Amino acid sequence: MPRGVFQVLPGNGPDVGEPLGRHMDVDMVTFTGSTETGRRFLRYSADSNLKKVVLECGGKNPAVVLSDAENLDHVAGHIAMAAFWNMGENCSAASRLIVHRDVKDALLDRLLARMRDWKTGDPLDPANHLGALVDAEHCAKVAGYLKGKALAGGTVDGPHVQPTIYEVKANDPRAREEIFGPVLSVITVASDDEAIEVANDTEYGLAASVFTSSNRKALRAARAIKAGTVTINCYGEGDITTPFGGYKQSGFGGRDKGMLAHDQYTEVKTIWIDLTDPSDGDNLS
Repeated sequence: MPRGVFQVLPGNGPDVGEPLGRHMDVDMVTFTGSTETGRRFLRYSADSNLKKVVLECGGKNPAVVLSDAENLDHVAGHIAMAAFWNMGENCSAASRLIVHRDVKDALLDRLLARMRDWKTGDPLDPANHLGALVDAEHCAKVAGYLKGKALAGGTVDGPHVQPTIYEVKANDPRAREEIFGPVLSVITVASDDEAIEVANDTEYGLAASVFTSSNRKALRAARAIKAGTVTINCYGEGDITTPFGGYKQSGFGGRDKGMLAHDQYTEVKTIWIDLTDPSDGDNLS
């Protein structure tokens, strides 16, 4: 990493980040973590040397299942992985399932059947897919969202939160706030247009996925959804060649990965040379 440029990750957080963010000899900071902490780095920059800041922040990522989605077993597998992998402690986790009412019941049946595979416990036991959340404080935060009757899970066992599914309205806090845990909120919609509208009704815009049997619908939805990465008929983040970052409060200032990642670590300079030979008047040499 270039001299004077530092990357701050969640593990070394704001306590380490503030001295770097305010340091007059640091030219740039990149930060991956919460939107709240990302705002701090913008303040640190304003209060110091106006250093460049690149933020990769929170998400409330939708998995949008349109009315013509086929192979719902395939869809259910990708959504379970997207919602619960790494205990949902993943910035690109699909924490909202926005599903058309025509396929909702069939999809939920398959998704609930998949829950048998997502066992929680000692991560060194290969029978378990999920381990403990990162710490007790975060576990208590996630547990605070476990209210009402869940379709699956909804319980806490020590440091473990069971993979949980709720049916909610689009304005429910569980469908709007970044929980950063294994909690999936299911929102039913009556049309494909409503699905896109609900997907965009968030302050975040990091990642999204669309499931449909129509290429036309897939591309239309991918263009309409305000997110930095949109996958079609799968869950993912792309690969090292594809830029990764968000819209709105999910990102600021640049992208990770891909050729665009180089741009955020460089400065543009213009060098203008007068090639006139003073001895030749206005003739160029």
